[in-house]
Amino acid sequence: MPSKHALIVEDDADIAALVAVNLRDIDCGATVAVNGLDGLRQATEGEYDVIILDIMLPGLNGIEVCRRIREQHVRTPILMLTSKAEEIDKVLALDLGADDYLTKPFSVRELLARVKARLRRSVPDKEPGFAGEVAPSRFRCGALELDIELHRVSLRGQPLELTAKEFALLAQFMRHPGRTYSRTQLLDQVWGYSYSGYEHTVNSHINRLRLKIEADPAQPTYVLTVWGVGYKLADTLPC
Repeated sequence: MPSKHALIVEDDADIAALVAVNLRDIDCGATVAVNGLDGLRQATEGEYDVIILDIMLPGLNGIEVCRRIREQHVRTPILMLTSKAEEIDKVLALDLGADDYLTKPFSVRELLARVKARLRRSVPDKEPGFAGEVAPSRFRCGALELDIELHRVSLRGQPLELTAKEFALLAQFMRHPGRTYSRTQLLDQVWGYSYSGYEHTVNSHINRLRLKIEADPAQPTYVLTVWGVGYKLADTLPC
């Protein structure tokens, strides 16, 4: 019995079979959905270690499936597969909560490497200390509160609506107040997508996050720019 299980949402039977067969080599079983609606239903009702999601699907495209999965707070890692290579698709998929992106035709070796990376990242974070001690899930910085387990953010007691990546970005900062991250480090930690050339994705998310949490986004007090380096959460507020 495989120790891990993947959901493959792919309408091309040959590709789905190829992926499923090769996943066995990394001790990962697979369930296949052949359209977007079935994929969405299985992703939100079942329990999987990774979702491999095609963008071009009948019924409901993969980007919409990804958006709805994240709206329901399903945190299963999502690897997008598509034959479309335009940057706008990659950026949109990542913005909506996908964890990685692979363009067809792809090498099976690269696919397995990326799936293994996602499976490693899906293990809950641990803080240094006693063996098995789980990291805290609730954080506060000034008037800003974040609950990872409930996937909830509030400012002065009022709930905030953040996208999946905005939430993940803020959570990364609030876990480590005062620590400065470069754009490349944030890509790796939040997107898991550390290819050069996508640093502007971090910038746009920081700008949108500031619009939601800062009284004056032009003069931020929470998420600060460290010129020439990157960004950090202010450590002078009572966290």
